[in-house]
Amino acid sequence: MAPVHPLLWRSLRIFQVYGANTDVGKTIFATVLCKAARSIWKKEQTAYLKPVSTGPQDEADDRHIERHAPEVARTTLLQYDLAMSPHAAAKGKSVPSDNELLSRIYQFASRSAARGPGWLFIETAGGVHSPGPSGTTQADLYMTARCPVVLIADSKLGGISLTISAFESLKLRGYDVESILVFRDSEYDNEQYLREYFTTRFGIPVASLPRPPPRAHNEETDAKIMSQYYEEESQSATAHNILNHLNRRHQARIERLESMASEAYRRIWYPFTQHRHLSQDSIVAIDSARGDFFQTLVPSVQEKANETMPILQPSFDGSASWWTQGLGHGNPLLTMAAAYAAGRYGHVMFAGAVHEPALALAETLLNGMKNPRLTRVFYSDNGSTGVEVAVKMALRAARLRYGWEASTDIGIIGLKGGYHGDTIGAMDCAEPSTYNENIEWYNGRGIWFDYPSIKCVRGQWIVEVPDTLKADLGDNQAFKTLSDVFDIDSRVARHGHRAYEKYIERRLSHYVSNGRKFGALLMEPVVVGAGGMELVDPLFQRALVNVVRRSASLFGPCPEHDTSDSTCWTGLPVIFDEVFTGLYRLGRFTASSFLKCEADISVHAKLLTGGLVPLSTTLASESIFKAFESDDKADALLHGHSYTAHPIGCQVALESLRQMQAMEKRGKWDWAKECDWSGSISDNTPNTTTPEVWSIWPWDLLSWISDRTELVAGTWALGSVLAIHMKAADGLGYKSNAALKLQSALRDGDKETMWNIHSRVLGNVLYIMGSQKTNKDDIWEIANMIQHALEAH
Repeated sequence: MAPVHPLLWRSLRIFQVYGANTDVGKTIFATVLCKAARSIWKKEQTAYLKPVSTGPQDEADDRHIERHAPEVARTTLLQYDLAMSPHAAAKGKSVPSDNELLSRIYQFASRSAARGPGWLFIETAGGVHSPGPSGTTQADLYMTARCPVVLIADSKLGGISLTISAFESLKLRGYDVESILVFRDSEYDNEQYLREYFTTRFGIPVASLPRPPPRAHNEETDAKIMSQYYEEESQSATAHNILNHLNRRHQARIERLESMASEAYRRIWYPFTQHRHLSQDSIVAIDSARGDFFQTLVPSVQEKANETMPILQPSFDGSASWWTQGLGHGNPLLTMAAAYAAGRYGHVMFAGAVHEPALALAETLLNGMKNPRLTRVFYSDNGSTGVEVAVKMALRAARLRYGWEASTDIGIIGLKGGYHGDTIGAMDCAEPSTYNENIEWYNGRGIWFDYPSIKCVRGQWIVEVPDTLKADLGDNQAFKTLSDVFDIDSRVARHGHRAYEKYIERRLSHYVSNGRKFGALLMEPVVVGAGGMELVDPLFQRALVNVVRRSASLFGPCPEHDTSDSTCWTGLPVIFDEVFTGLYRLGRFTASSFLKCEADISVHAKLLTGGLVPLSTTLASESIFKAFESDDKADALLHGHSYTAHPIGCQVALESLRQMQAMEKRGKWDWAKECDWSGSISDNTPNTTTPEVWSIWPWDLLSWISDRTELVAGTWALGSVLAIHMKAADGLGYKSNAALKLQSALRDGDKETMWNIHSRVLGNVLYIMGSQKTNKDDIWEIANMIQHALEAH
């Protein structure tokens, strides 16, 4: 099934009618609006849709429309006989999935649009949070459609509170409430308060209609009375003003969407973008996002060539919004967490203070890492800053232990292609590259080891040794499964690490003998991200950590220190940059667990907040922390920013971690670990002792891609990441254009079902990243599109 589509056409004005409660008059107002639309736009169609209805069929809302507005096209998609909440009425009956129901709504709207210009009013059931048939509340269920809302207020006692609460629930979920309608009631006069409240605070018009006449005892008489009521109110200035307002809002939304790219082209300076190569046609206008998908403007529709074509289409967020998104865009629980902290705290000073979200998050992170070395949490705002903090920590600890002066030129040990952020200090931790070669203050401070990397080629997992290292490390190695590659204990037992350690020791000795001093080992565990999405041989990284830790005498004269504390750093402080690889991106809470070694300092961001707000944490050991203790304030870690440990970010991160840990505990990813899915990614033999390695990307896809050797140098998948390394005639690296054709094909997408994949490339590498909530059905759809794109390459 294609992804769920938003509902926006140029010619069809669609509005969703929500009620602050049940029995507030949704159907009555919908009937008035339908009849008024037919009256004003006589040559256009008007349609009414009730997705879910409960109660006797002869009392259904669409029958009411049929009786009093027979000229209006009307449909009910699901009718349940019992007059109760849809989730209860549907028990024991056929219950479609949320996506199936949304797809049926889209199909009805699409058919309506195909018939020409007009209106469509979609009436919900009960109140804003009344559950749909599946149990998902309507406010959550219909988010993807993102229809503008006409909210029917409650005119009865207590209605003011219910209406405001309903509005806030919709607003928190990204709905645009365009108008609020209410019955006039002289006793409670909710209208006056609501008008002042919504007009003053939100600029939303509030309109009222007289309450319908009391129900007559005779059915025929009642029908005549109501028909007269509808004739009068549908011709009223109030009804016409409402519709004219809604019509203007519909047109304004489309005009804004269609002008966004050109305005952005004139006003915005984009990150990582050569603007000389940028055109306004290449800028993607995103109307909203839900789950794993953006809702983006269809480029061809900007030409207004076809009034009946949808204006928006779903675009799979293939970069997980630069690796941050993990729990779905518009996740209501994350939104609530942010709103709660904003309401409780806003932002508060953190130096010398503490608040519950920061403390609880620190505890959750330290417990989740299961690393006895880590005892302290330092907060900052993004991964690059978090790395700078980590480097400051490590260099100070190393300098003090080895007795160097503050002015001593101290470098770091890293990996070739390793990139840790765009701030100047983090840049200096990376080797010269496209990212920093033109940066005026850049001064690379370190050495960077080349390393064996892992790719799937022709269905085999190959540990590829760079040609320049084969004399030292030997030839490439082939493994049956990716789990075998990550089975470090077995590989150590076969002495596979010895060549690595010997090579590392020799290179380090060479640099130290030439006067170089080092203060830290800094690397991204398992995957070098921005440096080319390289899957690094974990045995090499493990060997690098082990050599550094046992080589204290190599790095400088070292006074005796307490060796009884196994959590104290030795050799050099080891920093793991888990900004990208950590917190379940690769399938585990911490990527360090793949290496079976622990960091002295660990940096986390991106998935930390599930993709909602910026936040970073730098975790450190007690021995690192104590390096900053002194009677002199100047010896403290003098680093921070105005929004350090902002409560909104901490509360969102806490909720994000709790959700992902709960998913792991409940086995939400078990489908991706099954033998028929994971194939040669995992070792599924009974009683296996190999480590658990899995991916949401199926082995069938990887195997197929790996056989396209005329185009593809290799591929790999781990956790939610899929990387496709294209062969590059123009050379490997960030400047390569080898992956652009594949990226373009994915952006073109499926023209028939109208959806595509929004992706990013790193030179010759195209990567696709799911979230931790991406489901199996969507993965198959994406896999099919990737295959079609490669076949057409």
